[in-house]
Amino acid sequence: MSASPLLLRNLFSANKILIKPYFANSVKAMEARHDLPITSLDYPKPISAPPPPISKDIELKRAIEASSKSSLFNLTRDDVLYEDEWLMAVDKPKGVYCEYILSSAPKIIVDSSNEFHLANRLDRDTSGVMLITKSHKVAAKLVKAFTEHKIRKSYIALSIGPSPNWSKITVKSGHGRSKHGAWRVYAALDVGRVLPGGSFVRDMETTFEVVSINGENPQPSESESTIVVQGEPELSCVGDDVVVVRAFPRSGRTHQIRLHCQYLGIPIRGDVKYHGMYEWRGRTSEGHELHAESLSLDHPVTGDPLVIQAPLPCWAAGDV
Repeated sequence: MSASPLLLRNLFSANKILIKPYFANSVKAMEARHDLPITSLDYPKPISAPPPPISKDIELKRAIEASSKSSLFNLTRDDVLYEDEWLMAVDKPKGVYCEYILSSAPKIIVDSSNEFHLANRLDRDTSGVMLITKSHKVAAKLVKAFTEHKIRKSYIALSIGPSPNWSKITVKSGHGRSKHGAWRVYAALDVGRVLPGGSFVRDMETTFEVVSINGENPQPSESESTIVVQGEPELSCVGDDVVVVRAFPRSGRTHQIRLHCQYLGIPIRGDVKYHGMYEWRGRTSEGHELHAESLSLDHPVTGDPLVIQAPLPCWAAGDV
């Protein structure tokens, strides 16, 4: 049952930390006390819903189409956002796999080497800024910078759902694969607990800002709320408002923004894996509408501040 509008307003009042009731024991602690045999571990339960049945066929179709498109893709100089002797930033198109971007990079660089590496990765249908390094040493420095959260990332997403009762919100949760192999949101208290297959729940944090609702810019607000995920989401996904948000992921977990949008009740349009609208107002989506807008970092060699921005896609250009 979805929460009432009054309850949602109370939940997202300014500077309020939300704790949902959830109780969990550490698997390691239970093993130490011999409360559970190793064959019947009490695995943590995912918070977000699993992919809907329709997503399997749609995702397979998109993967086949992307493989065909990727095999024919070649970078051009028009795709380059920034380049120096150590690294290059390119604008990755939607529906192309990262590996094909990397393999075509040497074709547009005169002094190409054999040490090209992807410094960051984007999902198949996510467009935007992608960094390619030209040496092992620079690659290692950027990996360290990403791991230590020294690189600021911003994304733009277009969602369909109810109009948010917040203007800025931070979501803190766990992240991991369920027993069915799908990425899911887990409770924050479950971080560190073991999952089926031997992996662990890891922390995940994203800050969101509302850019527009149905093409209108919201009133500016200094208030900010925080959700610490501890139980089932209380937010309704019922609604057909067009909500454009800017996302700032602190961690870099797989499908992080997509999962947190699902949790907030505003799944990304076309993101069928995470309950986003596939058919909407007479058209079907070729993929989810998520764009890596910018990267802000200190140059791994010179130390100079560097801000790299990608042009906005057509679905976002009118709202941002």
